[in-house]
Amino acid sequence: MTPPPVPPFTAETARAKVQAAENAWNTRDPRRVALAYTPDSVWRNRDEFITGRDEIIAFLTRKWEKELDYVLRKELWAFTDDRIAVRFQYEWHDADGQWWRSYGNELWEFDAEGLMRRREASINDVAITEEQRRISGSRPADELGRSIPLR
Repeated sequence: MTPPPVPPFTAETARAKVQAAENAWNTRDPRRVALAYTPDSVWRNRDEFITGRDEIIAFLTRKWEKELDYVLRKELWAFTDDRIAVRFQYEWHDADGQWWRSYGNELWEFDAEGLMRRREASINDVAITEEQRRISGSRPADELGRSIPLR
């Protein structure tokens, strides 16, 4: 098993970190996802401010109870030694069956062990029809490294 990428990041390790995050979030397992963050990690997600793994787990549990059939794509935007910027899109539907595509940007900061200590996410939601969906399931191998279309 390959250890997870740690700072200082290179283009290759930053891309691997982004793909690992995408893979973990697509499990929709709040406890698994929370393990990628420091115990005292701080987040801004839209208009919510979250601190620590317990709050991360509670937030993600609520999120995936609302955002049904959630599936995500992330793309590396930029990186420095211990920071990564990503853009992402994910699709989901609500309990009424309305599909959404959520567009966003995240800023990540990591500790020396490669755990994320800070996450800031800005996200906008656009209503779509089921026919407009373009993301389903885990990313196939032939999509790795491809840019996410804007619309």
